Amino acid sequence: MCAKMLSIVTVQRQSKIPHLQTMLTCLDETALKFARVWIPDPEEVWKSAELLKDYKPGDKVLLLHLEEGKDLEYHLDPKTKELPHLRNPDILVGENDLTALSYLHEPAVLHNLRVRFIDSKLIYTYCGIVLVAINPYEQLPIYGEDIINAYSGQNMGDMDPHIFAVAEEAYKQMARDERNQSIIVSGESGAGKTVSAKYAMRYFATVSGSASEANVEEKVLASNPIMESIGNAKTTRNDNSSRFGKYIEIGFDKRYRIIGANMRTYLLEKSRVVFQAEEERNYHIFYQLCASAKLPEFKMLRLGNADNFNYTKQGGSPAIEGVDDAKEMAHTRQACTLLGISESHQMGIFRILAGILHLGNVGFTSRDADSCTIPPKHEPLCIFCDLMGVDYEEMCHWLCHRKLATATETYIKPISKLQATNARDALAKHIYAKLFNWIVDNVNQALHSAVKQHSFIGVLDIYGFETFEINSFEQFCINYANEKLQQQFNMHVFKLEQEEYMKEQIPWTLIDFYDNQPCINLIESKLGILDLLDEECKMPKGTDDTWAQKLYNTHLNKCALFEKPRLSNKAFIIQHFADKVEYQCEGFLEKNKDTVFEEQIKVLKSSKFKMLPELFQDDEKAISPTSATSSGRTPLTRTPAKPTKGRPGQMAKEHKKTVGHQFRNSLHLLMETLNATTPHYVRCIKPNDFKFPFTFDEKRAVQQLRACGVLETIRISAAGFPSRWTYQEFFSRYRVLMKQKDVLSDRKQTCKNVLEKLILDKDKYQFGKTKIFFRAGQVAYLEKLRADKLRAACIRIQKTIRGWLLRKKYLRMRKAAITVQRYVRGYQARCYAKFLRRTKAATIIQKYWRMYVVHRRYKIRRAATIVLQSYLRGFLARNRYRKILREHKAVIIQKRVRGWLARTHYKRSMRAIIYLQCCFRRMMAKRELKKLKIEARSVERYKKLHIGMENKIMQLQRKVDEQNKDYKCLMEKLTNLEGIYNSETEKLRSDLERLQLSEEEAKVATGRVLSLQEEIAKLRKDLEQTRSEKKCIEEHADRYKQETEQLVSNLKEENTLLKQEKEALNHRIVQQAKEMTETMEKKLVEETKQLELDLNDERLRYQNLLNEFSRLEERYDDLKEEMTLMVHVPKPGHKRTDSTHSSNESEYTFSSEIAEMEDIPSRTEEPSEKKVPLDMSLFLKLQKRVTELEQEKQVMQDELDRKEEQVLRSKAKEEERPQIRGAELEYESLKRQELESENKKLKNELNELRKALSEKSAPEVTAPGAPAYRVLMEQLTSVSEELDVRKEEVLILRSQLVSQKEAIQPKDDKNTMTDSTILLEDVQKMKDKGEIAQAYIGLKETNRSSALDYHELNEDGELWLVYEGLKQANRLLESQLQSQKRSHENEAEALRGEIQSLKEENNRQQQLLAQNLQLPPEARIEASLQHEITRLTNENLDLMEQLEKQDKTVRKLKKQLKVFAKKIGELEVGQMENISPGQIIDEPIRPVNIPRKEKDFQGMLEYKKEDEQKLVKNLILELKPRGVAVNLIPGLPAYILFMCVRHADYLNDDQKVRSLLTSTINSIKKVLKKRGDDFETVSFWLSNTCRFLHCLKQYSGEEGFMKHNTSRQNEHCLTNFDLAEYRQVLSDLAIQIYQQLVRVLENILQPMIVSGMLEHETIQGVSGVKPTGLRKRTSSIADEGTYTLDSILRQLNSFHSVMCQHGMDPELIKQVVKQMFYIIGAITLNNLLLRKDMCSWSKGMQIRYNVSQLEEWLRDKNLMNSGAKETLEPLIQAAQLLQVKKKTDDDAEAICSMCNALTTAQIVKVLNLYTPVNEFEERVSVSFIRTIQMRLRDRKDSPQLLMDAKHIFPVTFPFNPSSLALETIQIPASLGLGFISRV
Repeated sequence: MCAKMLSIVTVQRQSKIPHLQTMLTCLDETALKFARVWIPDPEEVWKSAELLKDYKPGDKVLLLHLEEGKDLEYHLDPKTKELPHLRNPDILVGENDLTALSYLHEPAVLHNLRVRFIDSKLIYTYCGIVLVAINPYEQLPIYGEDIINAYSGQNMGDMDPHIFAVAEEAYKQMARDERNQSIIVSGESGAGKTVSAKYAMRYFATVSGSASEANVEEKVLASNPIMESIGNAKTTRNDNSSRFGKYIEIGFDKRYRIIGANMRTYLLEKSRVVFQAEEERNYHIFYQLCASAKLPEFKMLRLGNADNFNYTKQGGSPAIEGVDDAKEMAHTRQACTLLGISESHQMGIFRILAGILHLGNVGFTSRDADSCTIPPKHEPLCIFCDLMGVDYEEMCHWLCHRKLATATETYIKPISKLQATNARDALAKHIYAKLFNWIVDNVNQALHSAVKQHSFIGVLDIYGFETFEINSFEQFCINYANEKLQQQFNMHVFKLEQEEYMKEQIPWTLIDFYDNQPCINLIESKLGILDLLDEECKMPKGTDDTWAQKLYNTHLNKCALFEKPRLSNKAFIIQHFADKVEYQCEGFLEKNKDTVFEEQIKVLKSSKFKMLPELFQDDEKAISPTSATSSGRTPLTRTPAKPTKGRPGQMAKEHKKTVGHQFRNSLHLLMETLNATTPHYVRCIKPNDFKFPFTFDEKRAVQQLRACGVLETIRISAAGFPSRWTYQEFFSRYRVLMKQKDVLSDRKQTCKNVLEKLILDKDKYQFGKTKIFFRAGQVAYLEKLRADKLRAACIRIQKTIRGWLLRKKYLRMRKAAITVQRYVRGYQARCYAKFLRRTKAATIIQKYWRMYVVHRRYKIRRAATIVLQSYLRGFLARNRYRKILREHKAVIIQKRVRGWLARTHYKRSMRAIIYLQCCFRRMMAKRELKKLKIEARSVERYKKLHIGMENKIMQLQRKVDEQNKDYKCLMEKLTNLEGIYNSETEKLRSDLERLQLSEEEAKVATGRVLSLQEEIAKLRKDLEQTRSEKKCIEEHADRYKQETEQLVSNLKEENTLLKQEKEALNHRIVQQAKEMTETMEKKLVEETKQLELDLNDERLRYQNLLNEFSRLEERYDDLKEEMTLMVHVPKPGHKRTDSTHSSNESEYTFSSEIAEMEDIPSRTEEPSEKKVPLDMSLFLKLQKRVTELEQEKQVMQDELDRKEEQVLRSKAKEEERPQIRGAELEYESLKRQELESENKKLKNELNELRKALSEKSAPEVTAPGAPAYRVLMEQLTSVSEELDVRKEEVLILRSQLVSQKEAIQPKDDKNTMTDSTILLEDVQKMKDKGEIAQAYIGLKETNRSSALDYHELNEDGELWLVYEGLKQANRLLESQLQSQKRSHENEAEALRGEIQSLKEENNRQQQLLAQNLQLPPEARIEASLQHEITRLTNENLDLMEQLEKQDKTVRKLKKQLKVFAKKIGELEVGQMENISPGQIIDEPIRPVNIPRKEKDFQGMLEYKKEDEQKLVKNLILELKPRGVAVNLIPGLPAYILFMCVRHADYLNDDQKVRSLLTSTINSIKKVLKKRGDDFETVSFWLSNTCRFLHCLKQYSGEEGFMKHNTSRQNEHCLTNFDLAEYRQVLSDLAIQIYQQLVRVLENILQPMIVSGMLEHETIQGVSGVKPTGLRKRTSSIADEGTYTLDSILRQLNSFHSVMCQHGMDPELIKQVVKQMFYIIGAITLNNLLLRKDMCSWSKGMQIRYNVSQLEEWLRDKNLMNSGAKETLEPLIQAAQLLQVKKKTDDDAEAICSMCNALTTAQIVKVLNLYTPVNEFEERVSVSFIRTIQMRLRDRKDSPQLLMDAKHIFPVTFPFNPSSLALETIQIPASLGLGFISRV
């Protein structure tokens, strides 16, 4: 980049921009201390600083304080002595229009753009008439269809800057001024020009209504992949850089709808085909071909990797990150197919492109310095020739030779290798350029329209000003074109300024603006640069050096704009409007000549490949050839839509024109086109070279601003009066500077008086017709005065408030001190009184206490004395008692002692005697014992052996076993042993002698005794061992007992723990059950809400489908009308009737058939759009369908005529019928009375049944045992009894019939019976009472055919008829009884099955209980819960199934009973009604049979079939809601139509019902189509349609709709037809009417909403008007007057009163009001989000006040529960967001919690748009907005910015029965319905 472009030195013309010095005359105070200025900076371009010292004229240094905190000494330029630029007040920073800034200069513009781009994320800014667009390098949600709708119809300055605003301005000016428009989009590569142009075209396609049919935008966008592939390439600055310019003309018809487009291309960079710089690529198409080389259809191209070709590998960057060339190739081919380029032509394009690649690989070998050759059979050249279809040898020859022609001869000359290489490259570039033009021609053919173009809007996408380090011929051409465009831009700006001044009648002074005509003359005038270049190209030996010398000699030192570099003789410098550019002369001549050998072109023209010669046909036909620069771009080549014919000899001459000459001609053509249009400018700015999102490089931005003309616009504006205010805006803003006496009724004079006082220099402002014009800086001065006044007012307010607060504080403190004193004194008095009370109390207490002490002391002493006396007296008495007692006891002791002594002496004597005896006896016993022991040894052993051995062993064993027995048992045994021992001793004594005898034997047995003793010892040892074992066992038992006890205690503890755990688990289960219940309830609520949302969504989808259906229906009608107009031939045999009555079928059936037959894609279209272009395929389908429907209609009409003829014949027969005799009439009357009594009886039974059924609504109503079931069984029983009676009557009648037969002749009897049998068979087939009555009359006529036996036959006929009637009745009763019996049996069988299932369930329950008892407690609880849930679920399902079955049964029985009662009860009545009055004249009349009573109307209206059209016409088509209809009962047309339907139902005439309903629906649609934009009409018919729908429901006979009916109303229910399908059709019609009503009120409200809710100041003086730029400069919309909030409220009152007057349902009114409030909220919020000037604190207050007024309106109308207030919640939260604090993290948290109805995008947008109106307000910091974004990043909401203002809530029609009795309705004569009569 040129170093001079990076300089921050301003150009000379900027010295005229106001600086500090120029403002000192009127702004002396601004030059004082603390004034803020801009100073140059090498890094940031401009820096903000503040004056630390007052400036005085003559000072050379300024003391400044930078924002960084540093102090700086700024030295002024000693030559110019220019002071720094003044900085605008902060309140003006971030303005939508740069011209609104008070100080207009480069730093102010740069700072404003940076603040909007970085802080507010706004990429668009106005600069006067220019839209500055900065590329954000990321996708932004600001281009949706909702944004397009928001900008449609708006003034350019009313909304925030946007490309859509520019497009809307161009579209409106085209429609208003009928002048073609141009949008000029310029900028550097990568600045976003193509995207801006694309969005502009999308806007035109959307707002002009072409998106539905023409799809021109899609076709243009489909051309983008093609044009990008062949015209875009990767550069160092942009991966998808457009290397050509284009001008697209979008054509419109007279209705300003898009009909076609045409594309012109400019500046194709052909040199890129053969050369690419480092890190760049060739055109995308080459790499796409190489990536797709493996495809089967591309194998013939013999391609490979891109690195294999010379033309695609030079840049060294064959791939782009994130781009798949193979996929892009598929998109390119798909786009070609969409635009009508056939597969053969596509393959031809690819063959040519592949040939160019192979041509680049052709190599040359040098023979010598002047000649070269190509190797034989060179493969690249062979492939090239094969692909191109040319001869190899011929092409090889002419690549190495050229033909030279002289005046006398022509000869062929070889060329050098370098020349051959250049010629090869020139040929490749020429082929590519021709192919490019051919593709553009085909694209234009696809976009061409056959309809005549009325006007067009052109979109020019072209390069901006360019300057590089090395600038050559390409940059020279581009900059030359930009000089011309800049001149046109300057003239246009100058013209607009002049028009503005003249319009305001301000004296016009010539503004000195920069005119670049000298620079243009330097380039294109005679002997200019281009002229000298062409002259040098004609010279035989001309070179770049000689041309440079000619330039120096011609222009150096003669033209101030032409300079020569100091260090170069091969370059020159031109002073362009943007900067100085140095051009290198090298290559200028060669590029200007653009040499292509004609012989090579002739070889290509002779190709066998048909497509190739087509590319070069333009050389023979074109007036301006399209040859281009050899290394540059095609300069402004214009592709003509229709090639013109030139002279035959002109081709050679024109072909020799230089590129410079062609360039100049093309440029003139472009300028002529632009000058013939109204231009609109879009300047695209590239914020940085690294494609970082929202990163702003000040150096690059300043360079582009200087180059694109934005600063020139600023300079022109600053040179005059840049700031412009209307008188009202000025008065509103600066009202604070005026005194009350200065305010006059004339605002203009008031402003003049104030300005004369505020600004003394009258040259600083001018008064226009409607505006005040200020010079630069004056608005800042006024803002300073206003801020000072407000600051002084604030100080005064603060002073007053602070004084008031301190005074209030003092009074509060004084009052508090007095209060404290009062309470302290009171406290002290209370304390003294308390002291006195306590003193007196203490005295009393002392008195009583002293008395108590003395009394207590006395009592103690007295008690002590008494105690002493008592104890003393007791002591004395006890002593005396003890003395007496001792004396008595001494006597006793003496007596006892003396006795004891005597006894003791006696006892001692006795003991001595006894002792002596004992001693003697002991001695004697010892001797005896000794003897006995000796004897006992032998005898005892013997006894043990023989007698006691076994007993003793058993005793010992028993003793071992009985060790644990009681001591008593042992003693008893011991006593027994002693007794035994004594007895044995005695035996031993007696046997002593015997034993002595056996002594010898005992000796023998001694040995045996010894052995026995050993055994006894052994047994004793065993006994001891057994005892020890027993002891061990006892110890083990004790230890086991202890362990068992320990285990039991442990088990008890565990049991306790388990019980606790069980209780905890039970508690936990209860908690979990509670939590589960709560969770299930929450889930149920959520699922309910979700189901409601799903229901609303489904309802909305259905209603949208209805809306689409109605739109298609209207489209069908329009197409049908167009077809009728086009055909002009009436159909044979068919006369067109009224469209309302053209079909006997219901409309919805026809429409559904259309929908089934046709596959029409659903698409979004404006609801108001009703006229659409004709689609031929759809037209043919509809025509075919119309033909079929007309045929069906004709068939139906023939059938209807046939039916009518039959009816007429039957009526004629009835009229010819003879009179009936009196006896017959009497018999019939008797029979009628009997049947009437039976009918009444059946009705009473039916009413009892209904009453029983209505008593309970539970499912068990029809269960056995229920009241309804019992009543039904009673009815069946009575019917059976009646059936038996009728059978007996039939037998009697049959016998009478037999007797009558015998009296009739055989022949007549045979004929009569035959006829009767035939008639009886017909009667059996008849189902309707009318048909039966008609058959009855015919039967009687047959029976009366014989005049001779008239009486007998008549009687016989009557008996026969009665018999057959009873027979039919019996059959009906039998069938009813059989069906009811079957149903009863089925119910009994079902009950049996239910009992069986209950038994099985019981068994299963027992099994489950047994299983559960075996489970642990936890599992048992869980299993029981699971089982209970399963059981309840099954029971619920069974109950639901039973309920459905029983409901069906009840409905079936009711229907059967109703049919039974009607057909039996009214049979004879119908017969009597069919008898004409003439038949009854002569009959004797019995007074009993004709009771007289007053006429009772049945609520029906009778009309003739032929009067149906008249009825519909008077009641629907010609009825006006205003006037006659207003004074009627609400919904009267609906009631009348329903009463007519009732009568048709009463007559059982299905054709009449169908015809009336169809005609009604069609007529309502016709009325709405004709007067659909009238709110009263739509509201009226919506109300009547809903009332008609409610009547059909209320009188349908269904119990759900009969709950609120009276008994009389229930009698009026429909009896024969079920009109449920027609109810659905009417419901759909009501939905369509509702949607049309919403569209009507939206169209009425939409112009009021923005003005009333946002712009109008409801609270006067709160909102301040900020300085504005060129707002509303186009006057695109005439001033319609200002709408206010009162206007909206009045309109809402009007809507509400009309709907109430028409009797609309209250619920439906609530839905309409909710929809209206949603529209108000959505449109207001959308405009708020798109208007920066509306996002302020004061505007938030205005909005909240307006919303409160709307809420007050809702309260007044009792509509607060309609949900309308909730629809305003997003708007309320946005207004609150404008007013809350926006600083700290707590504020961010509060905002996030408060704004739950706003999306994240909307919250961030409002914060970005927030603009302080006064200096006291603060802007929202970027960090705070980022904090909000971080907190809201997890919120899942829609990324859409705007609300859908077209959204319509799904509508419902709740049933609303009418209490009005039909029989009381009177038909007013004003309706003209005299042909209908009440019945």
